[in-house]
Amino acid sequence: MYHRVEGQGLEKQNLGLTSNDFTYNLDQNYPNPFNPSTTISYSIEEDGLVELEIINILGERIKTLVNEYQSRGNHKAIFDASKLSSGIYLYRIK
Repeated sequence: MYHRVEGQGLEKQNLGLTSNDFTYNLDQNYPNPFNPSTTISYSIEEDGLVELEIINILGERIKTLVNEYQSRGNHKAIFDASKLSSGIYLYRIK
């Protein structure tokens, strides 16, 4: 589910966007920042092949966390970066 919130303090308002408005949902990892591992949550609308990759800021693939056929719904993947150097890492889903 995705909710866009605008405003400050008590003025914040939900614009009413729901999971029906989006095909895929890729959540913020938790905890962030992390040391040495973090959990990445995501959901998919229909059954299919899912690839979840970790990339560095140069766009180079560092690790593939998920590369399999999955059923629709909510999923989680654990990213263990204990053997990687400190830095900024991004993740993407296909």
